Amino acid sequence: MAFLIILILFILFAIAFILKGVVIVRQAETLVIERLGRYHTTLDSGINVILPIFDQAREIEWRYVVEGGDIRKIRTKRIDLRETVYDFPKQNVITRDNVLVELNALLYFQITNPIRAIYEIANLPDAIEKLTQTTLRNIIGELALDETLASRDTINQRMRAILDEATDKWGVKVNRVELQDINPPQEIRGALEKQMRAERDRRAAILEAEGIKQSNILQSEGFRDAEINRAEGDKRAKILAAEGQAEARIKVAHAEAEAINQVTKAITASKGDPANYLIAVRYIEALKEMVTGQGNKVVYIPYEATGVLSSIGGIKEMLDVHRTSSRASPPVPPH
Repeated sequence: MAFLIILILFILFAIAFILKGVVIVRQAETLVIERLGRYHTTLDSGINVILPIFDQAREIEWRYVVEGGDIRKIRTKRIDLRETVYDFPKQNVITRDNVLVELNALLYFQITNPIRAIYEIANLPDAIEKLTQTTLRNIIGELALDETLASRDTINQRMRAILDEATDKWGVKVNRVELQDINPPQEIRGALEKQMRAERDRRAAILEAEGIKQSNILQSEGFRDAEINRAEGDKRAKILAAEGQAEARIKVAHAEAEAINQVTKAITASKGDPANYLIAVRYIEALKEMVTGQGNKVVYIPYEATGVLSSIGGIKEMLDVHRTSSRASPPVPPH
């Protein structure tokens, strides 16, 4: 009977030993196994077999964000290999121009080497948190307030590079760092709002002035083009009028020349002087204009009136000679 009890206990102990030695690791998790207090192996996802008494999983400090935003720190044997986000509490940082701002950062990291994460650092979450806070304080301390507000991407990139290099020895890969909030004091925010409002008003005034300027330029260009077109039209009209007058004068001159030529031929055929005839005609026309004017009350006889009379007499003699020669010439007999 005692043997049976011992056998049953042995079987139960063996079953418990076997069950204790079988470890199931979920996907994206791992366990660091120590045998007799010394690192032995790292368990991958799936079914793994260990010696329950001799092999023990090493614990690691971890932190979780529970409902309500509270942070809870625990010790766990299972190391999560997924990317983890840390929402750090807000902290006050002084900028280069001595302005106190409140910052809130997010850190995305992932454990790439579980052995280093356990043996190279005592408390990994606290170490990452403190390193992030000091790095952020150093970077913001080199920037003025305006640069801090306008250089969020630059700050994120610098922090990621510094944290990734510092946490590499801990087996951690920092993927991203994001600044959630940058809150300057209330009086600084009021001054920034006034400055921003003044800047918007200045830009609006500049745009309005540019619009008025462009409108004036377009109006002046339109007026200039209209004046140019009007001047071109007047110029063209005057040119055409001048060309018409010149052409008329040329035709009148041609007609007068033809008339003078005919008169000259007739006077020359009568053995008269054509110059005296033309002078006499001009004097007569001048006297006619002087006499027929509406405002003329007194008629003055030119000093050369005797010359005019002699010219008229010369014309009379020329015509008489022409008649005499016509009568004296015998008729031409018919053939």
